[in-house]
Amino acid sequence: MALKRDNPASYQGFEQGPIRPPSEAFSLLIRATRNCPWNHCRFCSVYKDAKFSIRPVDDVKRDIDEVCRHVTNILKFTDSSGRISQADIRKAAEHVQPWDFDAFSAAYNWVASGMKSVFLQDANSLILKPAHLVEILNHLKMRFPFIERVTSYARSHTVAGINDEDLAAIRGAGLNRIHIGLESGSDEVLRLMKKGVSKQDHVKAGQKAKKAGMELSEYVMPGLGGKALSEVHARETADALNRINPDFIRLRSLTVGNGIPVYEDVQAGRFEKATDLLMIQEIYLFIQGLHGIRSRIVSDHMMNLLQEVEGNLPEDQGKMLGILQGYLDMDPEKQCLYQVGRRLGFFSSVSDMDDPGLLSRAVQRRDKLGITPGNVDQVLGDVLARFVRL
Repeated sequence: MALKRDNPASYQGFEQGPIRPPSEAFSLLIRATRNCPWNHCRFCSVYKDAKFSIRPVDDVKRDIDEVCRHVTNILKFTDSSGRISQADIRKAAEHVQPWDFDAFSAAYNWVASGMKSVFLQDANSLILKPAHLVEILNHLKMRFPFIERVTSYARSHTVAGINDEDLAAIRGAGLNRIHIGLESGSDEVLRLMKKGVSKQDHVKAGQKAKKAGMELSEYVMPGLGGKALSEVHARETADALNRINPDFIRLRSLTVGNGIPVYEDVQAGRFEKATDLLMIQEIYLFIQGLHGIRSRIVSDHMMNLLQEVEGNLPEDQGKMLGILQGYLDMDPEKQCLYQVGRRLGFFSSVSDMDDPGLLSRAVQRRDKLGITPGNVDQVLGDVLARFVRL
């Protein structure tokens, strides 16, 4: 949260929330709500100690105005190609007050990124009254008529409860993409992880978003069912997405780190994590079960073991299955070595194992940690649990 002005009225200064999707790295972040209205998911640590609230519409519009003011000023210092020198950045920042720096920084980063997209924070902006969301979107369009995309996170439970006319009005005002954390299409897995929605909620919400003309990203979490529910998680999730036909299916593997509620379940023996090998088998079964849709599968999260599993359906389905099968066909020693290299940051893809230098580093770390195919998931899990919270 931004520094406060000395004598605030109701507006407390420009705000930005803690997270956004990887695909929104270059977007201007505008905070419409604070934190998460559900906040019970056992695989998530974000917002757990924070209370949900809706920001006043006028405050959100003021944030937009503050950014617009700084963007206008910064653009005065850019050259004909749109670049700005460090000296001119300092000139642009000369009269920025401490309480105003967050808005200036957001504006500068957005100018440097091309000013093409905006992301509305936090976890579920569509919980706003439709008329209020439309008012914010119209104000955004008035200040920045050139933006190409406005995006938000949304919960299926929320979207499923919005009538078609209101969703169409929200889309018409400029919200043209939403990100929904489907995570799983299995009701058993959804209950286990306290997701607060059912498979039918997910399908209804996804279909309504598509009907409204919004681009739809659905997030899938390999490993969320653990060992016991891996197969049903894969099959039911594929079935749900076959009914939705989203524009994007984004894979984000379950990572169990300190501070995540399900970590307590693992420690108590109530939840047995899927191994990396089982997650690859699960993803294979999931992708194999997708049919009749034209979605793009994206593996844009650092904790996915095989980030190269990406492509368009249906034409790239065979290629993606081939990558997964290639890993499954490796001998256990090679699979283990790749896990070490990938999880510890030496490898970005299986092809990196062809680099003698990178391979040597992975071998050295494997030997130093005493990792074998039999203990690789346990050892790496303990290492990562100390650092990973998302």
